[in-house]
Amino acid sequence: MTHRIRDVMSPGAVAVEPMTPVEKAARLMSDQNLGDVLVVYDCDLFGVLTDRDIVVRAVADARDPHTTPVGAVCSRPPVVTVSPEDSTDHAIELMRRYAVRRLPVVEHGGCPVGMVSLGDLAVSEDPHTALADISRATPNH
Repeated sequence: MTHRIRDVMSPGAVAVEPMTPVEKAARLMSDQNLGDVLVVYDCDLFGVLTDRDIVVRAVADARDPHTTPVGAVCSRPPVVTVSPEDSTDHAIELMRRYAVRRLPVVEHGGCPVGMVSLGDLAVSEDPHTALADISRATPNH
C-alpha cells in the first residue's frame, strides 16, 4: 500500500551546521540514538553526516574529531531528497537507484523537515518482514 512520506517520516530531523566539530555531532547522535544528522546552513541542506561518514572519513583518516568540521566529512550535495507529499513508492525507488538507506525530507525551498529511513518504509509498506520487525524493536544499548 502506497502512503505519503508525511505519514511515515520521522519529523524534526536533528541538524548541525557545517562548522560543527565531528565530536559534537557524534555525541549528539549518540545522545539521540541516531545514525545520522542533517548538515544545514540557514535552512539549506548542505549534506548528511552518517555514523559511517564519521568512521570512514574522519576516524580512519586520523582526523581530529575535536577540530574537524562535519562539513569536511559529510556526504555532500547532490543529496537525494523527498518532499512530504511524495509517495513512499518514489522514496523506495530513490533508495534503490542511489543505494541509500535514509532520505532527508524537505519542503518547497529546500528546508529540511524530517527524515525517512528504509526501516520506516518497511514498517509502512511491508509490516510482516524481518526488517520491519527489527525497525520496530527497542534499541538494545
